[in-house]
Amino acid sequence: MSSPSSTDRRPLRVALLGCGVVGSQVARMLTEHAADLAARAGAPLELVGVAVRDVSVPREGVDPALLTTDAGPLVDAADIVVEVMGGDEPARGLMLRAIAGGAAVVTANKALLASDGPALYAAADEAGVDIYFEAAVAGAIPIVRPVRESLAGDYVRKVLGIVNGTTNYVLDQMSTTGLGLDEAVAQAQQLGYAEADPTADVGGHDAAAKAAILASLAFHTRVTLDDVACEGITSITADDVAWAAKTGHVVKLLAIAERTPDGVSARVHPALVPADHPLAGVRGAFNAVFVEAEAAGDLMFYGQGAGGAPTASAVLGDVVSAARHRVLGGKGPEESTYAALPVVPASSAITRYQVRLLVVDRPGVLAQVAHLLADQGVSIEAVRQAPSDRPAGVDEPSGLAHLIITTHTATEAALAGTVEAVAALDPVREITSVLRVEGA
Repeated sequence: MSSPSSTDRRPLRVALLGCGVVGSQVARMLTEHAADLAARAGAPLELVGVAVRDVSVPREGVDPALLTTDAGPLVDAADIVVEVMGGDEPARGLMLRAIAGGAAVVTANKALLASDGPALYAAADEAGVDIYFEAAVAGAIPIVRPVRESLAGDYVRKVLGIVNGTTNYVLDQMSTTGLGLDEAVAQAQQLGYAEADPTADVGGHDAAAKAAILASLAFHTRVTLDDVACEGITSITADDVAWAAKTGHVVKLLAIAERTPDGVSARVHPALVPADHPLAGVRGAFNAVFVEAEAAGDLMFYGQGAGGAPTASAVLGDVVSAARHRVLGGKGPEESTYAALPVVPASSAITRYQVRLLVVDRPGVLAQVAHLLADQGVSIEAVRQAPSDRPAGVDEPSGLAHLIITTHTATEAALAGTVEAVAALDPVREITSVLRVEGA
């Protein structure tokens, strides 16, 4: 006796919360690819409603009859709830309501997962339903599933990546066209890559939420947004980008999660990436995540990190997975926190610094700086000196020079303390830039 085909099964009811850039694409793809999705899921997927704030706003490609402002009853009637509305509430309450009612949840809400994910995971585990969130990190790039499932048998040492397309576009424009930060951000806004208020992006907060999720998955340890040291790109200048190129680097905003001898470290900050590293070639608004694993070695995942259709692709992949479990039985992976490693402060992270100084241009200055670094236990990997464009004067008859020092690895605390000590030296007029070096 043959098993029933996907079209013979009862349709699975899908409720969509939010109909912005991503939500509208999810609705469109559910309709346009209905036959293929049904074949893959094992049952038809029926979009039964779309919760929005204002039903009077036209939404291209979405049947107005599906729109509602009353999300509660819509959630109660669904088999699968897709949350792409963002924010804390009412998203959190609606997802918990869906889970309590026995519905699977698919979400792209990285900020909520990073701050309150454990409560959602625990509720889903207790109810025996799926919660999927591939779209919460790096848009269309499949990174959550590989880290959570494909690498479950491996030992992940480090995850570092470009996970915010807005900042990558901004830094790329600064590098290739010489624009300043404000001009590059304005250009990103004109092209739709940046919001009217770009604070979450340029401040690093969006990337920090994704770093928390990746760290939790990679190291089987609960890491929250509050655990992630966060530094954005607001202090990066055109000079920083130009000097990076002179020393063979590219400036990128990186999300970094790694095992240390003492636990897990998670941080977001701008960094100098060597020009020959795979992440250095990630251009425009693209994202890429680089994973270092014991057995698998180095892996890189690259692609569209944002946008309606790319993110909707990740959402629908999760919808199909949840639907298959509805049809065939089973459940996706639960939260894995067995390692329960301590989350160590950013000050204990191991990194390298490149420090750019403005110093008096006279013999012995480099030796003086090098001696101080040695006293601090920090060794120098490379040094470069270049004349400053500031003219000599009465106070500085010999003029000034740029001194660019790249250190060997040391703890963040040791390197930061060394920079403070260098700034106090008599021949040092200014610390013009301090950037970490990653990926070497």
